[in-house]
Amino acid sequence: MAIREIHEQLINKEVSAIELASRCLDRIEQEEIHAFLSVDRRSALAQAKAVDAAIANKENISILAGIPCSIKDAILVEGMPCTAASKTLEHYVAPYEATCVQKLRAQGAVFLGKTNMDEFGMGASTENSAFGPTRNPIDPSRVPGGSSGGSAAAVAAQESVFALGEDTGGSIRLPAAFCGIVGLKPTYGSVSRSGVISLASSLDQVGPFASSVEDVKLIFETIRGRDANDATTVEYAPAVSFKGNIKNLRVGVPQEYFAEGLDPAVEKAVRDIIGKLEKAGAKIREIRLPHTKYALAVYYIINTSEASANLARYDGMRYGLRVPAKTLEQSYLKNRGEGLGTEVKRRIMLGTYALSAGYYDAYYLKAQKVRRLLKQDFEKAFESVDVILGPTSPVVPFKLGERMTDPLAMYLVDIYTVPVNLAGLPALSVPAGSVDRLPAGQAGLPVGLHLISKPFDEQTLFETGTIIEQIR
Repeated sequence: MAIREIHEQLINKEVSAIELASRCLDRIEQEEIHAFLSVDRRSALAQAKAVDAAIANKENISILAGIPCSIKDAILVEGMPCTAASKTLEHYVAPYEATCVQKLRAQGAVFLGKTNMDEFGMGASTENSAFGPTRNPIDPSRVPGGSSGGSAAAVAAQESVFALGEDTGGSIRLPAAFCGIVGLKPTYGSVSRSGVISLASSLDQVGPFASSVEDVKLIFETIRGRDANDATTVEYAPAVSFKGNIKNLRVGVPQEYFAEGLDPAVEKAVRDIIGKLEKAGAKIREIRLPHTKYALAVYYIINTSEASANLARYDGMRYGLRVPAKTLEQSYLKNRGEGLGTEVKRRIMLGTYALSAGYYDAYYLKAQKVRRLLKQDFEKAFESVDVILGPTSPVVPFKLGERMTDPLAMYLVDIYTVPVNLAGLPALSVPAGSVDRLPAGQAGLPVGLHLISKPFDEQTLFETGTIIEQIR
């Protein structure tokens, strides 16, 4: 059910918050998809009990009060483990709380536990977790997407009503697409990153997962806003949207998002939605984003460069895994060598190389210049359209292990999502149907539809996403 429906049942005493939390916790205990890295049953039930007491006392409660949720394990929840799915932080317990979590707690949301992810957010499949991969609830032989795959899988498997993830290059939208749910990557600076373990500081952004656009909107409106602890945040001032009338909606369809490499079945599902939008009265326009072909290269230079700087702190000296060694040099080598996974080491080395003397101008500086060109492509496109539409991923969920030995094949899964992070734009992934590639009698593999709008115009995404939910 939608959050609003659950809220009505709670205040009408048709169900209790403890019953809701218990159902989710029981499902988590029975799960085989490994969506969670840690669960705090005692704390969750205590939170739920407080909500039931408030209802019994006839107090007004928030629409999120008593709603079970899960949090990506890169976001700090005070008193709970926060590992970022890395051995180096295996025993780290958060001493304080992320701002986004504080805002949810103030509304009475019930925190069930922390969800699995690719180590430090580096991956597109949640196979890079030091504690084992998460499986897709639709087909457990396949990946749920990454890096926030645990959060998406928890919502898709009805183990939590909503979840928080973090998106650096598609880490919310890709898992949402692969698990058949809704995921929002907000405008950069609209949601505080205080209390979030950093991957690439100019790209990271916290956002919600849920089963409907309306629920995602509710969560976003709760966690957004300026935070004194994050200098990149701003007072949220919504941009002008098209105000819900589909006949006024101008949809841009980039040629570059329907090129070589796109699964024909995925293209068909997306084209079908475009056709339905046009039939309903939307104005469909083909547009160009000419620098898209450089986005992946630019992203992986900037991502790895910023990651190499951010992850320098995990050396075992102040916190993290510390392996006995005879010398300081051996200590550094062992702490990082044994504490960090293969993909993390790969990106640290790539980023260190890109930032090194003699290569900084050729790689990092040039990547930042092309990043500006990508942003200008979007700015020009939004002069004539309200929203840009395309596939979230060029492929459907792939098999576990299928791309682990080929990093480039894994990176290509993010080809449509990384330009949004480079430009700091908001984007939403909504279900666009499914592809029949499973045995007879099983559900199809989900396809995600990717919506992009102007900075701080999440409202257009929500309105367009709601229209798509209705016409689909």
